[in-house]
Amino acid sequence: MAPEVFGHSTTMKKAFLSLAAIAALALLAWAWLHFAARDRDNALTLYGNVDIRQISLAFDGSGRVLELRVDEGDRVKAGDVLATLDTRTLSLQAEYALAQIGVQRQNLLRLRNGSRPEEIAHARSSLLAARAEAQRARKDLARLLSIAENTKDRGVSAQDLDRVKTAARVADARVEQERNALRLAEIGPREEDIAAAKAQLEASEAQLALLRHQIAQGELKAPADAVVRSRLLEPGDMATPQKPVYALALTHPKWVRVYVAEPDLGKLKPGQAARVTTDSRPDPPIAGKVGYISSVAEFTPKSVQTEDLRTSLVYELRVIVEDADDALRLGQPATVELTVGDAQ
Repeated sequence: MAPEVFGHSTTMKKAFLSLAAIAALALLAWAWLHFAARDRDNALTLYGNVDIRQISLAFDGSGRVLELRVDEGDRVKAGDVLATLDTRTLSLQAEYALAQIGVQRQNLLRLRNGSRPEEIAHARSSLLAARAEAQRARKDLARLLSIAENTKDRGVSAQDLDRVKTAARVADARVEQERNALRLAEIGPREEDIAAAKAQLEASEAQLALLRHQIAQGELKAPADAVVRSRLLEPGDMATPQKPVYALALTHPKWVRVYVAEPDLGKLKPGQAARVTTDSRPDPPIAGKVGYISSVAEFTPKSVQTEDLRTSLVYELRVIVEDADDALRLGQPATVELTVGDAQ
């Protein structure tokens, strides 16, 4: 009897252990399902597409494209020269304007300095000569008048007398002319002439600055760090401000444009943490945060339309991402996961 009792006791113990193991597994399964369900209740999954800002880059002026330095896919930094125009004509015009400025500066300097001492001395000499000539003419006139008076107008002809009188008047007029010339030389140029010369010089300097600005506009520079999406012109093409040369995609910021239904709208707030994944990069997720939340409802876009949301109104949501590895591309489908349990 002892062996049978011992065997029965062993069997009972094994059965008890099996039931305990089954109960433990059931408890673990219940706990996993419970917490998984709770996580699902606290998680919000949204679907959308990657969006970035783009630039259509064109020259400020018109001209023929001389050189293009980058191609599609190249990364550029802010300030990099991407393309140049042929500015030879503008350079020649700038050289001519610079020479004109040199002439006008010397002219303004001459006016500001006034008359030279040599010019004033020359004017005085001319005045002395004119006075001497006037004195001689007056003496000739006096001599002829004396002869005419002593001979009762028979010693001098009327023509000679008229000629000498005219010469005396001309000599006096020349004295007055030379006196005025000396006065002008001593006074110097008029203030109006100096101001006009200065204004003309400033106008020429402004014209030169404009030409240099137009020459500088012959370089097309990147306004920010970006990636070249499209090269739209080639060397030899005519460029205008209305004709883009490059299309650039900015590398920062990037966001995922998603749409959330009204029942879930209250679960979200700006700055809320998010995780972004794509089919090509499911792990690790890219960190992000909720940025813009639209205040206006709209119909679900076709790109994210599903059967149960076909006629629903949704709100646009932008999730800003920190894509340091530049893994996301424009228009790429993406999945956004947000934990909403503590968003209220």
